[in-house]
Amino acid sequence: MKLQPQTGEEGGAQWLARVATHSLIEEARLSPKPGLVDSRGSGAHHDLTLSLMERSAHSLSPTFYALALQSWQRPADIALRQLVGRLGREGEAQMMEATGGVNTHRGAIWALGLLISAAAMCALEGSSEEIAANAAKLASLPDSAAPKIFSKGLCATRRYRVPGAREEAQQGFPHVLQLALPQLRRSRQSGATEQQARLDALMAIMTSLSDTCVLSRAGLEGLEAMQSGARSVLAAGGTAQAKGRAALEQLDKQMLALNASPGGAADLLAATLLIDRIACDDARVSPLPQHSHL
Repeated sequence: MKLQPQTGEEGGAQWLARVATHSLIEEARLSPKPGLVDSRGSGAHHDLTLSLMERSAHSLSPTFYALALQSWQRPADIALRQLVGRLGREGEAQMMEATGGVNTHRGAIWALGLLISAAAMCALEGSSEEIAANAAKLASLPDSAAPKIFSKGLCATRRYRVPGAREEAQQGFPHVLQLALPQLRRSRQSGATEQQARLDALMAIMTSLSDTCVLSRAGLEGLEAMQSGARSVLAAGGTAQAKGRAALEQLDKQMLALNASPGGAADLLAATLLIDRIACDDARVSPLPQHSHL
């Protein structure tokens, strides 16, 4: 029997919102991430900072709470899919207002929003696989109110004929469940620090993800550099090893030179941290770190 953070849907929704917000902040702070905003600086971005990413994460807490509350013990049907879509778009508007019009977490709203709803659908009693399956069901349903305008990510998937965020969700987040979570736990078990284990999980995602953020900014050259560089880090034993850290530093230099930022991989790392925390029984009743300000 899994321990509940609090009793009932209200407490569960509050807990999910806190954990999701915390996951976004922890992902943003994780360093050193190749080409991405982290505690060192803005990476390949000129309009993003760590403080802006954290402000954006906090602005999404009400959206995460609403998604969890409205999805609690509901089946995956078109009515819920359209409600989740509407709440997500409202959350995106709140995010854009908080950031002065800068897109900080649009992709994360999609990924984490679906997973929060999926976890609430089974009242936090589902396994990681069950949560991902619920998310896949929701993502596969139509949303008639969804905008018809192509995003940069969707344009990249069409141009390069690769799967994107939509397909990742519809397939049950394979980069999270099959790559990132196993790598995160392997690295922890082998003695890596939590920071190193999370960086290794990010590398595992980057080894095969067709990251549309990278494709939009650096094309196929950037995507190949990202994937091969991430494979080199893990082949060298991961970031707990000196050779692995050197490979990560080289990958960071490549991403910066190509003006490439693996934003899609970052979103999936945040999703990984969310699922990892949901699946950890002890974490259900333990407080979040004090520095999270949540």
